[in-house]
Amino acid sequence: MSTTSNNIHPEFQRQLPTSAKEALLGQRGVVVWMVGLSGSGKSTIANALEKELHAAGRLVAMVDGDNLRSGLNAGLGFSDEDRSENIRRAAEVAKILKHNGLITLVTLITPQETFRQQVREILGDDLVQVYVKASFEACRARDVKGLYAKEAAGEIKNFSGKTSSFEEPEHADLVLDTERESLETCVSTLKEFIAKKISI
Repeated sequence: MSTTSNNIHPEFQRQLPTSAKEALLGQRGVVVWMVGLSGSGKSTIANALEKELHAAGRLVAMVDGDNLRSGLNAGLGFSDEDRSENIRRAAEVAKILKHNGLITLVTLITPQETFRQQVREILGDDLVQVYVKASFEACRARDVKGLYAKEAAGEIKNFSGKTSSFEEPEHADLVLDTERESLETCVSTLKEFIAKKISI
């Protein structure tokens, strides 16, 4: 009997290994996965870090939650089931980019520990999990995308930290507190933290 799994034949063994691509780029691939509430500063830090790494001659790929939801994951909502699938797809994309030697910066809320464990299972030792920490109140005051105002008006359901749970990460590799630290400090701290991982 033919099944879907019987008809899939991955090509990994015949492709160039990650080490060959890393040697070409002069860097090691890694996935830096930033979790935190909407408005905590994930994308702001990632965008600034990307520019600094690019200026230093590093090849960086960005996997942004909103960008994914406008394309690859456009059909997914915000239920726990859809969030899980959104995160799974993002992790698989990041895995491919890392395999090709890229420094991959992922910015997704990733609100529950079960989702974060799913990411770790997919990415293993290639993952650096960063908690971009800011309270719900601080993020609501910033409201950089106008989402908190829409939530307050009842226009958004399953909103992380309010009508949908957000569990603070207990096993993050690094915590960046954007209520206490400047953007420059957060970027510098993160850049220094991953420096050994991306250097050949």
